[in-house]
Amino acid sequence: MLGLTKRQVVCFGTAAAIGVPVFFATRGVLGNQTAVLLMMALMLPAFFMAMYEKDGIPAEKILFNILRCRWFFPATRPYKTENFYSIIEKEGQIFECSEQSQDKKANSARTTAGAKRAPATGKQKGGS
Repeated sequence: MLGLTKRQVVCFGTAAAIGVPVFFATRGVLGNQTAVLLMMALMLPAFFMAMYEKDGIPAEKILFNILRCRWFFPATRPYKTENFYSIIEKEGQIFECSEQSQDKKANSARTTAGAKRAPATGKQKGGS
């Protein structure tokens, strides 16, 4: 019908069925300009549903998917990924810390062993 799809004809018909009676019912009370604005506000969602389509998916399916994802089935992650780089970094830090502590122990063992062999005289070796 006039190059429109069935969905568009139904949406435009629904918009007309809602908007026209509202206009005639409210124009005596609110005035023509306000009644037209009210009619347009009530008809716009139906026009939107008729005309908007993205990637072959109509607006009502997109809105239903948004509602479903946000409120009906909120996003929960059933799995948790492991960042292997952070694990490697932590292991490297642990390895470095253990090396440093072993070096400190070895150095302190050397200094205590060296202190036992030669008593401290307060004089430095070497020439000056």
